[in-house]
Amino acid sequence: MAIRNIREMGEEVLTKKCKMVTEMTPRTRELIEDMLDTMYESNGVGLAAPQVGVLKRIVVIDTTGEDPHILINPRIVESSGEQTGQEACLSVPGKSGEVTRPNYVKAVALDVNMREFVLEGTELLARAICHELDHLEGHLYVEKVNGPLQDVTAEDEEEE
Repeated sequence: MAIRNIREMGEEVLTKKCKMVTEMTPRTRELIEDMLDTMYESNGVGLAAPQVGVLKRIVVIDTTGEDPHILINPRIVESSGEQTGQEACLSVPGKSGEVTRPNYVKAVALDVNMREFVLEGTELLARAICHELDHLEGHLYVEKVNGPLQDVTAEDEEEE
């Protein structure tokens, strides 16, 4: 499909709440494919629709590189535990910061066929679900960082 431009911190679209998706249209399917292509091209593990300038409640996540999760109108229904670790974001290039998130998350969402499903995750997947769902509410991870943001160099990114 197509690689879309990723919106960066400071752009108003990243501060707005997203709208529910009420039906699956060819345009929405194209958006989802473009989001996956953009996420993979940018070496990300997740991407939310507002990051490509679209205020819809759609998130794509792939923490393994081979099993993408597409979540439409997702919501977290359960979480537990705690983990603290480094987080970065395609919309905040060159930076990372330490964020505390739940270690377990259970989310309910719709798939591309608009059927409800449950996605449970721990560790990185739980972190990614929380991070991406924050985007749908107009929030960036930098609001939750413990301490200062750190600069990330290209060498640091290759090591991760």
